[in-house]
Amino acid sequence: MKKFGTVLLIFLIIVGIIFSYIQYKKSTVEESVINYLITEKNIPNDDIISSEPFIANLQGDKNWMVSVKLKDDEKTYFYYKNKGEVVLESYIENGVEYVQ
Repeated sequence: MKKFGTVLLIFLIIVGIIFSYIQYKKSTVEESVINYLITEKNIPNDDIISSEPFIANLQGDKNWMVSVKLKDDEKTYFYYKNKGEVVLESYIENGVEYVQ
């Protein structure tokens, strides 16, 4: 029984580490995108209606993306971070995706 408890504890620690890593990656990419929009694109923070980090199941850095909705803009933008730079991957307008 003691061996089972040890194995279970190790399993839970590994799952916790993986979950923490995923949350860390998503939050750092989201923070980078928000900072990019505010500082580089001069978009006021109040104009950013929503930002949602997600796993895109794409290769490399494109796996960690953020969808952004802006005030008075019908488009949904999708950004990722590549080698320290924030990149616009695509946007959706009227249900059609336009890849950059």
